[in-house]
Amino acid sequence: MNETKQIKTALISVFHKDGLEEILTKLNAAGVKFLSTGGTHSFIESLGYECTKVEDITSYPSILGGRVKTLHPKIFGGILGRRALEGDRQQMAQYEIPEIDLVIVDLYPFEETVASGACEADIIEKIDIGGISLIRAAAKNFNDVVIVPSKAEYKMLDDILATSGAQTTLAQRKEFAERAFATSSHYDTAIHSYFAK
Repeated sequence: MNETKQIKTALISVFHKDGLEEILTKLNAAGVKFLSTGGTHSFIESLGYECTKVEDITSYPSILGGRVKTLHPKIFGGILGRRALEGDRQQMAQYEIPEIDLVIVDLYPFEETVASGACEADIIEKIDIGGISLIRAAAKNFNDVVIVPSKAEYKMLDDILATSGAQTTLAQRKEFAERAFATSSHYDTAIHSYFAK
């Protein structure tokens, strides 16, 4: 198994855009292709970078008031496909599933929304579904995929891009995965605590 992997395609879906520009600049300079949705897609294009809309790959628009954007086999297949398995590669080719090598997520601010005293309906809408699913899928497939699960990990990625370009080692991807599951665990705990009240 090749431990060092090249990042060729990045899926970026973030709530807050601050801190992202420097990473995008380095990724673009390394020839990485961008996929995104909604506001993040607009932000990436506003910086002058080409960015493919997720809906152009899935052939589905963002639906149900934005509740369903990335939840699609072509996106999750691109993240979960095992590059070392011939069967996975054949199915990805058969169903025109693009390989996604990097996932950058910044979840909806659930805790901040609760702390603000918002009404229950607004709080419920800040339970991130697509983002948390992207985090778990990418972390599960750390053999092939880099997962940046929050703004707290931007510097880790930025440092790698500065020193190694768009390449990561297995140890680096595993560290990102560990942080991803910590992010997921903390997020679900906060949601559970809200409901438990």
